[in-house]
Amino acid sequence: MNDCDRTRREIDGSIAEFEDSGDDIVASPMHFLCASRRTTSNPVQPDRTHHHPHFPRVIRDMSQNVTQKFNEPNSTRNRLKYFTMRTSAGISLDPQTLLSAYAQGVFPMADRDGVIRWFTADPRGILPLEKFHIPHTLAQVVKQDKFDVRFDHDFPATMRGCMTARPDETWINQKLIDAYIRLHQLGFAHSVECWHKDQLVGGLYGVSLGGAFFGESMFHTMTNASKVALVHLVDRLRQRKFALLDTQATTPHLKRFGCIEIPARDYERRLRQALALSCRFD
Repeated sequence: MNDCDRTRREIDGSIAEFEDSGDDIVASPMHFLCASRRTTSNPVQPDRTHHHPHFPRVIRDMSQNVTQKFNEPNSTRNRLKYFTMRTSAGISLDPQTLLSAYAQGVFPMADRDGVIRWFTADPRGILPLEKFHIPHTLAQVVKQDKFDVRFDHDFPATMRGCMTARPDETWINQKLIDAYIRLHQLGFAHSVECWHKDQLVGGLYGVSLGGAFFGESMFHTMTNASKVALVHLVDRLRQRKFALLDTQATTPHLKRFGCIEIPARDYERRLRQALALSCRFD
């Protein structure tokens, strides 16, 4: 058994253990990440000094098991909390920890200060596969076959394209790229790529787990390339009988395709149902 097979076997065992536990995800978002370290210590006071460029507020939680809800009068509807097991070296990005986090609806992002933290969104953005809408003009572009659409052809380049597309606003850094490349090698992270004249001109990437696909980021250097990649992603997910396409948050761009916001409790129910499925992206 090689290292990849061994790691995947350990991950599959951990996912199965989580699914069989019967624990309510919302009761403790860190349960699957650090069940052995859960405490009843008093929570640290929220630190409101950090701001992510796409989300107005984050709450720092060092108590590992606090599930604070918060509202701010002037904030948008997309609010993030983050949970972290920070040490001087930062959080762990090994495959088992990453997939354990995704199984709870938790995902990593690098903040403006360069530190990678755990985030979760409430309300949550999803794109219902059965209600996916393709605008008329985009449907015409898809029919023209102007792009060579490839799956998992150059995953690292796709991630780097997402990182460099918005250099002042990106939540991706080299540590995250290295971590997701490892997931890709294990068969859990995938890219949908649009090529034109042998040049990568757009695409997206995300994580596949059970019947859930967690969309992470998309980019384009040629008009409509990322949109065409999204159309092909949804087509692939439908073919493979996936149940959930998680977009983390909603944007005006994604709403054109049918993206909606749902409460965290509803998302957690859908996520648990999706994780119970056995779907393969490739």
